[in-house]
Amino acid sequence: MNEETTRRLRQAAEAHQPDRARILARMERGAAGPAAARRARPKARSWPRAVLAALVTAGILTTGGLAVAGIVGSPAPSAAPTKAAVPPPTATRSAPSSPSPDSTTARPGPPTATTAPGAPHPTASAGSRSQSGPLWAQGSVDPHSTVYWGQSNLVLKTAQQLTSLTLELRIAETGGVQYTGTWRTLPSDDFTVSHQQIGGALVYRWVLKPGRTVPAGQYEFAAQYNHATGPRDVTGDGFRVDARGPSGPNAVWGGFAPTP
Repeated sequence: MNEETTRRLRQAAEAHQPDRARILARMERGAAGPAAARRARPKARSWPRAVLAALVTAGILTTGGLAVAGIVGSPAPSAAPTKAAVPPPTATRSAPSSPSPDSTTARPGPPTATTAPGAPHPTASAGSRSQSGPLWAQGSVDPHSTVYWGQSNLVLKTAQQLTSLTLELRIAETGGVQYTGTWRTLPSDDFTVSHQQIGGALVYRWVLKPGRTVPAGQYEFAAQYNHATGPRDVTGDGFRVDARGPSGPNAVWGGFAPTP
């Protein structure tokens, strides 16, 4: 609304002179009903009528003043406040974790378990021959063997180079005996490895390939197997090694005893 319109409204409100007599007469007629309207109005105003007229006049003036003040003093409507744009949160990417290095392949180990307490320790087979010339061997039951899994170890020593070698480990069938693996400390490509059931025993065999040699030194061979749950009797197990070197053929054999 411009200033000219505001000025005119203020002047109109100040110049307004309400006809108090007419307003009062209308109010009296409405209060008295039809009969009173037909009577002539008295010349003199009574005290209640004077008071009522004053109240009506004050109300009219107050209403007009408030209307003008509302028009003049009301501020122009302002635009609705706008919310500041909040930038979306920045997504963060965690740095990729460094890949763990490949684990080094170790020789096969036994399943995690414990040996039954109080299990009897097997004794070495009778009639063994642990040494022949430069050749020496000894068998033992791996200390990590359990009540359902076993490993039989053979340590082989030679004081001279071998040009021929055949090694057998025999695991007697005492119930539930099953092949689970083999390993050796000599190169696997130098041997032909096999296992099979022969005469009531599981036989593991390593045969040195033609043209390969075994240097003088100490080596280890192992046969792994499952068996029926419980302590296993190894008195029927055994090994035999046949080898040839510069001094000629040699052979050793024996059984398996627990590692001290």
